[in-house]
Amino acid sequence: MAGVLDTVNQRTQLVGQNRLELLLFRLKGKQIYGINVFKVKEVLQCPPLNEIPNRNHIVRGVAHIRGGTISIMDMNLAIGRTELDDITNCFVIITEYNRSTQGFLVAAVERIVNINWESIHPPPRGAGRENYLTAVTEIENQLVEIIDVEKILAEVNPLSEEISSDVIEDGIAERVVQKHVLIVDDSTIARKQIQRVIEQMGIKTTLKKDGREALEYLEGLVEAGKNVEQELILVISDIEMPEMDGYTFTAEVRANPALSKLHIVLHTSLSGVFNQAMVKKVGADSFLAKFNPDDLARHVNSRVLEMTGESLVNIEDEE
Repeated sequence: MAGVLDTVNQRTQLVGQNRLELLLFRLKGKQIYGINVFKVKEVLQCPPLNEIPNRNHIVRGVAHIRGGTISIMDMNLAIGRTELDDITNCFVIITEYNRSTQGFLVAAVERIVNINWESIHPPPRGAGRENYLTAVTEIENQLVEIIDVEKILAEVNPLSEEISSDVIEDGIAERVVQKHVLIVDDSTIARKQIQRVIEQMGIKTTLKKDGREALEYLEGLVEAGKNVEQELILVISDIEMPEMDGYTFTAEVRANPALSKLHIVLHTSLSGVFNQAMVKKVGADSFLAKFNPDDLARHVNSRVLEMTGESLVNIEDEE
């Protein structure tokens, strides 16, 4: 299994073609789960774990890996089930989310599959709000559940959604009172985090759960005779989404003359130089790594000032 990710860095051509690769794994039973390969740094046999006091109940311990100390979370406990047995025979998937590295304990790792985002769908309506799924797909006639890792991490280590007092410009909302921000993300937790930041600034928001839904919404505005640039301050979009990913969504927007000038920020827990290159390739305006309220607020601030033709110096002079 140590070599299962050896060629991950050669897979980047998939992104931008509305495709991804999933690392499939099992917990207890026959159900198969998936995680995007681009979130995975390494897969290894579970190393010795050291217990830590006052830990969250889903953290089975910490491990020393590659010179660092990483918390190892039991994925089965994380989704509300019983802990995995015989962890010495389990595997750990080392991932990078939201600027941090963590390990997830799983019973077995299967293989990597190449799949189109159009084949990945939101969880069934009957799954309820408390489920830990961000999407589902079918591979070889078997249901694969894709877990909302951002929801797990938000419960284990909640991120602050408060903006520092010196970040928001006075009167910033009044400059764009008739406009709003479009937020596109398949994770309910992520959508709410972004929404709370923007609304702290006094700016209205509209939420969509994937790229296709967002594109249809924008096209609907155009069909209704509205000037989209006059409606929206900017679009903040995740990259990983069912139906249509953020790269493809951005490329589709840029290809539509009525939408092409929209300001698009790709906001994702995927990180690295690779994403900066993809931002330029598909024509997004910028890339922000999740999740830092101040960074997000600063970007919205700058965009509003750009739209209104003002500068920070002008604002200070007014005061």
